[in-house]
Amino acid sequence: MSHEFTVSGRIAKPVSEVFEAVADPKKLSGYFTTGGAQGRLETGATVTWDFHDFPGAFPVEVVEVVENEKIVLRWSSAEPNATNKTEVTMTFADTGDGRTLVKIHETGWSDTPAGEKAAFGNCEGWTGMLCAMKVFVEHGLNLRQGFYK
Repeated sequence: MSHEFTVSGRIAKPVSEVFEAVADPKKLSGYFTTGGAQGRLETGATVTWDFHDFPGAFPVEVVEVVENEKIVLRWSSAEPNATNKTEVTMTFADTGDGRTLVKIHETGWSDTPAGEKAAFGNCEGWTGMLCAMKVFVEHGLNLRQGFYK
């Protein structure tokens, strides 16, 4: 059985605004991809994400985008010498009170100690991303600025 996890959070903005904070590379670079994001998230595209804490641009395959509902990504596992890829599914749902529920589910690591460690690391990363996105979208602040470098 491979390792997987789901993290979630509520952001006090409409779904369309929260969705754009992920799909638009300029917005994503404002709070998450500290080294920059290149390319809009659109079905079939391959974009790059760069992080100061993990230097070097990562290719990210965009498997599926359903505007204001879902983004599915695939990227290389963070396991040492891994050839497998993990799949990330982000969903965006209106909570009925002006907020958006964002869920991020990632799966695909090997059933090894290295796979478990990589899964826990990404779980931490996505949790941080949700926190940073909430503050950025609601208040225009970048929590990650200066955090890693």
